[in-house]
Amino acid sequence: MRIFLLWLLFFHLSLSAEPSIITHFSIEGAIGPASSSYLEAGLDVAEKQNAHLVLIELNTPGGLVTSMREMIQKILGSSIPIVVYVSPKGSHAASAGTFLIYAAHIAAMAPGTNLGAATPISLIPAPKTGDSNTSAASAPERKALNDAMAYIKSLAQLHDRNITWGIQAVKEAESLSAADALHLGVIDLIAENRHDLLNQLDGREVMVADQNITLHTANAILEHFEADWKIKLLTIITNPNIAFILLLLALYGIFFELMNPGGFFPGVIGLISGIFAMYALNLLPFNIAGLLLILLGIALMITEVFVSGFGILGLGGVAAFSLGALLLFDAETLGTDISIALIIAISIISLLFFILVVRMLLTAREQPIVSGMEEIIDMEAEVLSVTTDGYRVRCHGERWLAVSDTPLEIGQHVQVRAISGLTLHIKPFKE
Repeated sequence: MRIFLLWLLFFHLSLSAEPSIITHFSIEGAIGPASSSYLEAGLDVAEKQNAHLVLIELNTPGGLVTSMREMIQKILGSSIPIVVYVSPKGSHAASAGTFLIYAAHIAAMAPGTNLGAATPISLIPAPKTGDSNTSAASAPERKALNDAMAYIKSLAQLHDRNITWGIQAVKEAESLSAADALHLGVIDLIAENRHDLLNQLDGREVMVADQNITLHTANAILEHFEADWKIKLLTIITNPNIAFILLLLALYGIFFELMNPGGFFPGVIGLISGIFAMYALNLLPFNIAGLLLILLGIALMITEVFVSGFGILGLGGVAAFSLGALLLFDAETLGTDISIALIIAISIISLLFFILVVRMLLTAREQPIVSGMEEIIDMEAEVLSVTTDGYRVRCHGERWLAVSDTPLEIGQHVQVRAISGLTLHIKPFKE
């Protein structure tokens, strides 16, 4: 009887035991506002799922410091253990990615990956050697560097990682392979793939929110979290290439609506693109000089439209536009930049567009009116009859009342010189 009761208890426990849930998502590309929102949404889902662990696969060239700090705050404030895994093979966790590795409760890398080069980059140009104001000019950069070194040191102390190398990664932009990172105590383990990672994590103890948690990952259920449409849209519009295109669509759309009022379509596209472009520029750090050069370039190309021939204004507009596009965003700050091929293509297309299309619009506006009452002016008419007030004439297939300062005969062909209400003012053709 005792054995039977023990068997029932064991059977009940085996049925009631549920496998662990692991919330999994991937962060690819530059770290930005969309990455921060994605992480926050993923952690919220993990809490709702009562997840045992959060697994983040990371592959990034770096990105915005502000977004990186937001993500680290969310990681450190999580009550669920978070594993940051640099994967797949060939991936990297550069710059901001290195800070995320240091912030994780457990840091792992796949073979053939690397991390490092975590020096903060500023949009302020470095001072020239020998400048008398070198100390003053470099003060913001020194402050940013010291702040980053202190930050990575605090993260290293929090999770018992290599402090010396973390400081070198920030100060000297050093990088490490996965094997070297494991050897120096920068990461906790190397895993060939996700399955290997979960096997190595099983039974491992980790300290989270002052609690020692034992991981059970061998037979865990992996729940992949996909970003919703809002985060995907944010990812798209905060891409420097897309933000650049939206800015141009806004400028061109509004310009052509002003050139040809009543079309509505260019104006609507321009306004919608402008709203998205302003939102993107509000989230992304940009160089104001680059934006002003783009506006100057477009202004010069518009001016070229009103000048005969391909002159200095057109060439200057292309040069200013291209230079502004190159300076608008900083690749090392954002982790990505506007494509050079895109800049060249849009510069050439913009110039041709303004020269050809805008001149076509101006030419069309100078064409004589071909519809309405004004169309009748200078047209030929035929006198049908003589009335007490003037004449009856046929013009443009219609019968009209007409007056003339010169006597006319029935059947005579005349020319319309003016129109007053529904009465034509006519005159005979010159012989």
